[in-house]
Amino acid sequence: MPMSKNIIELDASVRIKELIKEIKQQDKFYYQDDSPKISDAKYDALRQELAELETAFPELKQQDSPTNTIGVSPQNSGFTKIKHKVPMLSLSNVFSETDLEDFMMRIKRFLNLPETENIDIFAEPKIDGLSCSLYYKNQQLIHATTRGDGSIGEDITDNIKTIPTIPHNLPDDAPDEIEIRGEVYISKNDFIALNEAQEEAGDKIFANPRNAAAGSLRQLDSNITQKRPLKVFMYAIGYSSKEISNTQDGLHKKLKEWKFQVTEHINICQSLKEIMEHYNFIEENRAKLAYDIDGVVYKVNDMELQNRLGFISRSPRWAIAHKFPAEQAETILNNIEIQVGRTGKLTPVARLEPVNVGGVLVSNATLHNEDEINKKDIRIGDHVVIQRAGDVIPQVVSVDIKYRNKDNKNSVPFIFPETCPECDSPTKRKDGEAAHYCTGGLYCHAQVVERLKHFVSKSAFDIDGLGKKIIEDFFADKLIEKFGDIFRLEHSHSEEIRSREGWGSLSADNLFTAINSKRNIPLDRFIYSLGIRQVGQATAKKLASSYGSFDNWKKTMQIAQNRDSQEYEDLLSIEDIGAIVAEDILLFFADKHQQAILNDLVEQLNIAEFENIVDLSSPIAGKIVVFTGKLEIMGRNEAKSKAESLGAKVSGSISKKTDYLIAGADAGSKRKKAEDLGVTILSEQEWINLIS
Repeated sequence: MPMSKNIIELDASVRIKELIKEIKQQDKFYYQDDSPKISDAKYDALRQELAELETAFPELKQQDSPTNTIGVSPQNSGFTKIKHKVPMLSLSNVFSETDLEDFMMRIKRFLNLPETENIDIFAEPKIDGLSCSLYYKNQQLIHATTRGDGSIGEDITDNIKTIPTIPHNLPDDAPDEIEIRGEVYISKNDFIALNEAQEEAGDKIFANPRNAAAGSLRQLDSNITQKRPLKVFMYAIGYSSKEISNTQDGLHKKLKEWKFQVTEHINICQSLKEIMEHYNFIEENRAKLAYDIDGVVYKVNDMELQNRLGFISRSPRWAIAHKFPAEQAETILNNIEIQVGRTGKLTPVARLEPVNVGGVLVSNATLHNEDEINKKDIRIGDHVVIQRAGDVIPQVVSVDIKYRNKDNKNSVPFIFPETCPECDSPTKRKDGEAAHYCTGGLYCHAQVVERLKHFVSKSAFDIDGLGKKIIEDFFADKLIEKFGDIFRLEHSHSEEIRSREGWGSLSADNLFTAINSKRNIPLDRFIYSLGIRQVGQATAKKLASSYGSFDNWKKTMQIAQNRDSQEYEDLLSIEDIGAIVAEDILLFFADKHQQAILNDLVEQLNIAEFENIVDLSSPIAGKIVVFTGKLEIMGRNEAKSKAESLGAKVSGSISKKTDYLIAGADAGSKRKKAEDLGVTILSEQEWINLIS
């Protein structure tokens, strides 16, 4: 599938759907069929592009996104399914020294450490193989599983037991229960010999060592597996009934002591400079290794710090994979076009002379915004260097000036348009923002169409049968002009739809059934579906959690139009909703045209109240907590993460509803306001005592 789609809000929703479909298909090839159809670099490119699009457009992130999952659910493959005691997560990736530095800074901020303080990092080669988990009880190997979807894997015990380097029993000092994770692989020389034997026997030739290892490990007949030259590097613990070591390095040594095969070329690095030196060493010597690698893995060496850092949705905060570099190519910039997204954002897109970059034909690239164009002095007709960052989203890296002096002497700097290319409304760039926006609002057809697409998207109303093309066609023919029209289609345009080219009674009935099945919707999905600027899924859920019902949310937002009201203060107190986000929400409710559309829609629906699920055993379950001042024992993000994990609501400001103010050093106005309101104030140590 071409990777050269425009990275713009207009096309982002469609591209995200394409990526999800493609990644799921490739996951099936990779995890279930053991026969990947694309290279690891191309697969990483797909996942990275999806992650970057979801970061740029959080409101478009879908609940079934592969960035929320690991692998695929095991299918009916003949293998028994086994649940991991602790989920098998995957690693996030970085592709540059700058990305790596950001990773290190995030760790230090989370742990509340000075930027100058060094953290020991355990570095090891990233093996290109198939993940497995070995479960030992009373020092005996009980079962082995694949990663599966991260929660449930396939039972490959009989096959794993054929690998001679895996001990079936552990020493007496091993825990009574332990899950040990590793990577099954085939060495380069063994791979060559295996394919020669396969060819001689007239059997399947494997594309690469990883495919060969995966196919061998997932044989239903373990006698076949036994004939394959499989090896395993063990590198991590999933679950253990007792502590093995207080460092990653110590764990590595203990696994080796227990007779497991472990990776070589490891190093303990204390600074970014040392990490990069080790990375460069591994990259330079990768061809000399007996096995394939595709990068270097970095882990915080201190196990206590690992526990404090914890996990995000599908990966640990304390580890990351540094992949080997992306490819670049040079081509000609034929044109710069401006496209308009759902929120009115204007995005410049480079139209390129098609060029192959890392095996993908690229004809478009993002130019981000006006500042980016000016900074790099990018002009139509220039020879430009294109890179798929991390082998992903195409972007213009630089301009080759020597060609401008020769072939593009008459070029002029690009001037950003003062009017919308879709509706001719004036464009505006807000103070402090890099992007320009069309001021046409719902009078701009480009915005209306994109909002309709967002409304029916997977994470919003999720209406089957209303894809991009159908929305565009129905809008062009005035069958759908606003949200409520979707739910009136059967009543107002039934015969017209049945008689349309490519339609019929069955397809029309299926569409109407799909639409009617979505008249009941949870509050958080409803809020997200409205497409309010800066209100993605996470913010929608926080709004739903805070207000409980649509009627209460709407009524409160109307009162909050008074910026001096308590309701406005309460809105600002919701975590991650600052003044800018609050302004976008209130502007939505202040717009009479928007409210007419909203009221029309609500008449068609049953919007369910939001149910907060709280662990009542926690001492802070359901409590509203505010942090202020400098925390000395744990970082602010760590403290918030801990509070939320225990069922508390973390707020950004003090109100009468606040239960606890945790006051660190140099606490100022929030402490004074808490005292005035009679809010319970805790020191950081008192807070830790409470939650412990």
